[in-house]
Order: sequence, then structure tokens, then C-alpha cells
Amino acid sequence: MGVMAKTSTTTQGLRAAIERSGYYPALVAEAVEAAVGGEAIQSYLVHQETTFDANEVRRHVTVLVLTGTRFIVSHTDEQAADSTSPTPYATTSTESVKLGRISSVVLSRVVANPEKYVPGTLPREVVLTIGWGAVSRLDLEPAACGDPNCEADHGYTGSATADDLSLRVSEAGDGPDAVRQTLAFAQSLSEATADVTH
Repeated sequence: MGVMAKTSTTTQGLRAAIERSGYYPALVAEAVEAAVGGEAIQSYLVHQETTFDANEVRRHVTVLVLTGTRFIVSHTDEQAADSTSPTPYATTSTESVKLGRISSVVLSRVVANPEKYVPGTLPREVVLTIGWGAVSRLDLEPAACGDPNCEADHGYTGSATADDLSLRVSEAGDGPDAVRQTLAFAQSLSEATADVTH
């Protein structure tokens, strides 16, 4: 997880955070810097995650950047050699979202011993979910009425949820600084979207 700064963050600071992650820094930095362009960076978050896929260990990194007008997401995955490539390779994608398109910023906090919670105590994990309409999840279930003997078809009921990006950070897996940085980035993004006139 890289260092997060709220204001006056420079491109060099973001690049240093990407380099500290140690995950293909030249490739990741070039993609992110191209997406940011000449805009000033207000806040950023660098999150590296390792996953286990069958017998393979795979790493990927997500970089989130907030500018004055946009939210930028960059994601880089490494792939093992396969039928399309005789050598291992990496795929990097970036998406630039206008702040006015962000429809939700959800921050879920998990705290231990909630009956003893003291304000300001660091959650043991946080999940940051950001929606801007590119991906939606639809959950449907059969509708029913209050009559337990009714056999009529009442159709379906459900809900649609924007779920474009979900990032889980835990104190045990990523460290307390990573949790703090995620909380700070979520606050910066939430404040930035509140200031945007839709």
C-alpha cells in the first residue's frame, strides 16, 4: 500500500508510492501518469494484493487517483505464460471517470468488540466500494403477498446496485497504515463528489 496525501500531492509522490509497492513500477507509473495527464493530483491510493488461483500465486495492483475533475482507476495483473504468449505478461488498464458520474462511495468498517468501541479507533478492516454506473448488479427474488395460502404469481422484486470497484483492506493483511490511507482516500473522494454539481 502506498502513501496517501490529501492535497498538493505531486506526480513524483505518486510515482514514489508506486515504486515502493515494487510491482512493475515502470509499467504501472507510465499508465497512471498518462491517464492523469497534466492535472494536479489531490489524493491517491496504491494497493497491491496477492491472490491464490489453483496452484498459482498471482499479484495485482490497483492505483486510485483523485484529481480536481476526475477519479482514475488503474489496475495491473500479471499472467503466466499460456497459449497466447510463450512468456509471462502483464495487463494494465486505466479508467477515467468524471467526478459527476460517481453515484456512490460506500465505506464499510469492521470493528472488534463494538460494545467497547472508542471513537477514533482504527477498524480491523475496511471495504471501499465505488459506483459510477459501468457495472451494476441486479438481485431478483420471487415477490410474495402477505397471504400464506396465496398461490398467485406476483412476479419478481429486486434491487440494482452499482458495484464498479470494491477494494478490501485489512489491518492483519495490509497493516494499519493501509487501513488509515484507505479511510483518508475514501473521505477525500466522498468530499470531492459532494462538491460536484450533477
